[in-house]
Amino acid sequence: MDLGLKDKVILVTGGGAGIGEGISRACLGEGARVVVLSRRSENVQHFMAEMESAGARCTLIEAHLEDTARCREAIAEAERQFGAIDGLVNNAGVNDGVGLEGGSVERFEESLKKNLIHYYALAHYALPALKKSQGSIVNISSKVALTGQGNTSGYAASKGAQLALTREWAAELLPFNVRVNAILPAEVMTPLYERWLKTLGDPEAKLREITSKIPLGKRMTLSSEIAAAVVFLLSPTQSGHTTGQHLIVDGGYVHLDRALT
Repeated sequence: MDLGLKDKVILVTGGGAGIGEGISRACLGEGARVVVLSRRSENVQHFMAEMESAGARCTLIEAHLEDTARCREAIAEAERQFGAIDGLVNNAGVNDGVGLEGGSVERFEESLKKNLIHYYALAHYALPALKKSQGSIVNISSKVALTGQGNTSGYAASKGAQLALTREWAAELLPFNVRVNAILPAEVMTPLYERWLKTLGDPEAKLREITSKIPLGKRMTLSSEIAAAVVFLLSPTQSGHTTGQHLIVDGGYVHLDRALT
């Protein structure tokens, strides 16, 4: 199936590690040019070194996304280098555990900067280019937006807001043929997830407990499965009439687990 992404310029925040890395690889596999917007972490460095060695059309623009001025500069830099922006995948974020009782107003505000504000900033600054290309925005949210988790108010608020903004932007951008959709992962093994497991007393037991609750296959979702949904939603040929949608890719975790137990 031709997704029509050949030579398209796709920006992926956090595109050098975890789910973002999977999205970058999937876009590259469809012939797109990928621009990774990210800090230069160890994982990102390894990914970019692999891309350079392979001759992949993948470029890193370093950006601390909490800095909205840098978001504006990064969008301008991408436009200068490649002349267009055809897709924006808002993916970067962290479940930082800023709860209600144990958190603070200041930490809550910082969590919104890490997880939400840059979604708006990048979409805002990229909008003129996206209108010109009649491109697409995909927001990566989380099952936490629907289920809650406990002790992560900042992250949950951000993820819920991302779903609201997806439909708000889809409505606002209808006249320009710019599509906006969201994907909600649940349990996906990423470097961050792995580091969290290692903080527990018995990581293997905790992983067994988690996967036992995933109805389809009793396994974690693969980052490549999230990525496959993303490239479909970016596709101007195969999802050209899909906008304002929230797609849950989670093996039935959010709805079926609660319905069947």
